[in-house]
Amino acid sequence: MNHILTIDTGTTNTRVTLWREGVVIAHQSHEVGVRDTAISGNSEKLKRGVRDTILKTLRAANIEEDQVDLVLGSGMISSNVGLFELAHVPAPAGLQQLARGMVSIVIPEVFAKPIWIIPGVRNVVENIGLHNCEAMDMMRGEEVEVIGVIAQLGITGPAMMIMPGSHSKFVCIDEKNNITGCVTTLAGELLYVITHNTILAKSLESGFATSINPEMLLAGALSAQTIGLGRTCFNVRILDQFTIYERNDRANFLLGAVLGADLLTLKNSTAIKMMPGTPIYICGKPILKDALSLLIKNDDYFSGDVTVVTDEMQAHLAGQGAILVAAARGLIK
Repeated sequence: MNHILTIDTGTTNTRVTLWREGVVIAHQSHEVGVRDTAISGNSEKLKRGVRDTILKTLRAANIEEDQVDLVLGSGMISSNVGLFELAHVPAPAGLQQLARGMVSIVIPEVFAKPIWIIPGVRNVVENIGLHNCEAMDMMRGEEVEVIGVIAQLGITGPAMMIMPGSHSKFVCIDEKNNITGCVTTLAGELLYVITHNTILAKSLESGFATSINPEMLLAGALSAQTIGLGRTCFNVRILDQFTIYERNDRANFLLGAVLGADLLTLKNSTAIKMMPGTPIYICGKPILKDALSLLIKNDDYFSGDVTVVTDEMQAHLAGQGAILVAAARGLIK
C-alpha cells in the first residue's frame, strides 16, 4: 500500500494529506466545508472544493490519480450536510467499532476510486428530552484524532482528551482506550463573536490574546465561575475604561472567562465522567492549549497529570487516526 489519501472535512475547512509508507509527502487545505452545504442547500461547492484540494495535493507530490491506492474520509464529510451521511457509532467505541462502521462509496465528481468513510461517535441516551438532553453529545472527526493521539503518545486510559477550538471537545477514554462519551462547547465561536460582534470589539481591538498573561487569565476564569460569563464579559469594558491594563491583558481576561466556563462543563456535565485524578491530554490551537493547561493546573479539583500535545505531533492526527482505523479494517497490511 504505497499511496494513501486522507480527507478531513470540517465545518469550514477541508484538509487533504498524501501518505507514502506512513510518511506525509504532501498536504493541502482549502476553505470549504459543510457550512457551504448548509448555506447553499446542496453539496456541489463541497464536492468541487474537496476535488480541487485532492488535485492540488497530488500535484504537489507529482503523483497521478491512478497511483493512489486508498482514499479515507473522516470528519463532517459523513454528516447530513457532507458528502455521504453515515450514522454515528454508539459509545463505547474504539478502533474495532470504528473499523466495522466504515463504508465505501464512489463519488465520481470527487475522485474516481472509492472513498472509505469513517463514522463519528455519539453518546448513548434514550428518550431524549429536557430532563436528559445535556447527557447527549456527538462527534465527527475528533474520534480519529483521539486514535492518533493514543498511538502517538502510547496512552493507556482512563484519560480525558481536551480539544479546544471553534467547538471544543472533551472526550472520555476508558481503560481499553475506547471512547465512552464526549461533550461539546461553543468556546471558540463564543470567543470570536464576543471579540468581533459586541460592544467589547473596541476594548479588544477585535483581536484575541497574543500571549498568555497568567494573572489575567486566572482572574477571568474565577470571575466567570463566580458571577457568570455575561457580567465577566462586560468587565472587559470596565478594565478598558477605568484601568491601565493593556489590550492583551483584557483579551486574556476574556479568554479565561470563556475557558473557565468550559471547566465547569468538564466538572459537571452528565455527558462524560470526569474524575479529579484522570490524566488529561490537550491538543488544539496553541494559545488555547496553553491557557487550558494553566487553568486546569491552578484548579484544585483536578489532580491528574496534564500533557499538552506538541504542535508537531498533532499536525496530522486525523490522517494518522484514519490510517489506523483502516488498518484495523484490514484495508492496509
